[in-house]
Amino acid sequence: MSDLNKTVESIRKDFPLISEGNIAYLDNAATTQKPVSVLNAVNRYYQEMNANPFRGVYELSEIATESYENARQAVADFIGAKDKSQIVFTRNATESLNLIAYSYGLNFLKPGDEIVVSVMEHHSNFLPWKQVAEKTGAVLKQLTPNEYGEITDESLSVITDKTRLVAVTQTSNVFGRVNDIGKIAKAAHDAGAVIVVDGAQSVPHMPVNVTELDVDFLVFSGHKMLAPMGIGVLYGKKELLDKMPPFLSGGEMIEIVHWDRVKYAEVPHKFEAGTVNAGGAVGLHAAIDYMNSVGFDTIMAQEHKLTKIAVDAIKDMKGVNLLGSPDASEHAGIVTFTIDGVHPHDVASILDSQHIAVRAGHHCAQPLMDFLKVNSTTRASFAFYNTEEEVKRFVDELSKIRRLMGYGD
Repeated sequence: MSDLNKTVESIRKDFPLISEGNIAYLDNAATTQKPVSVLNAVNRYYQEMNANPFRGVYELSEIATESYENARQAVADFIGAKDKSQIVFTRNATESLNLIAYSYGLNFLKPGDEIVVSVMEHHSNFLPWKQVAEKTGAVLKQLTPNEYGEITDESLSVITDKTRLVAVTQTSNVFGRVNDIGKIAKAAHDAGAVIVVDGAQSVPHMPVNVTELDVDFLVFSGHKMLAPMGIGVLYGKKELLDKMPPFLSGGEMIEIVHWDRVKYAEVPHKFEAGTVNAGGAVGLHAAIDYMNSVGFDTIMAQEHKLTKIAVDAIKDMKGVNLLGSPDASEHAGIVTFTIDGVHPHDVASILDSQHIAVRAGHHCAQPLMDFLKVNSTTRASFAFYNTEEEVKRFVDELSKIRRLMGYGD
């Protein structure tokens, strides 16, 4: 047994749902399992620190506030932000993207401006920009990859001097392709545009430094990186956040309110109206601590190993069609495929009967399905706590499906 396998065997003991039983949970791109340290951190917050942050001058409220702000600093450090004021807590990546669309897009885009959106986007990074275009008169343009999901230099020619915003995922939730965000950001900035990056599938799986990438906005969800559901992150450059109006109005996002005048709070608080999700932020902090303790070297090595097993096996299966590159290193833990003559829902149901959990459908990426001329697909997605045995079970059962469906091969 290799050192890495020993590490994974030890890691799995930290995850209650998968440490017992025989479920092979291979739907990590949808949401990840939660380690005991995260569950304990959330419980401890509500058992020992529960008070409304920012709203009390008594000790318990101050402890709650400190816990919440410590989580903000942990996020800033994790993604290389210059200051924690650049971190806004939301419910999820979807809310973060809508905040940017409503607060930046509707206020700073005008008729004739171009919004460039990649065809690979999750609906969360497409529909807000479609709505902004409809409401402002801006023009929505498509950034298309090649057949392997790669955004080439030729693809980037769609960015022109009329482009004012580029929206792109760092890692496709269908292809698993990691886009060269630094290059795309430079192309956007050279054209005078801002770049909005969906990091939901990248931040949990690889080091991401927003300062080095020079992105204007980046979003991600806590639940895809071991944290509770209901906590998300928006990173924005300070100069952009400062000029954006609030997304929601109410308590805590104001400094002064009188009948005849209002002064909003400084960023990030002007974007965090109402009672905040302090327990979720504490859980996200604990998730970051856990990921740091494992280390991205281990995380990436294990996920690449598992991806290679799956990709290499699928390439040799008759009637099974891999989406994206044939190179496993270009899938970042995500393996999406179709089976000739078998609906993806049937594939997922058959695998589920063998206690293997995968995703089936359009993966909230219907424009990409249209581009690829497929209606839906099946997706397996891996995390560092998955094992070789689980992936081998998956590919073994996958190889039997066409025969089970009566195709005789």
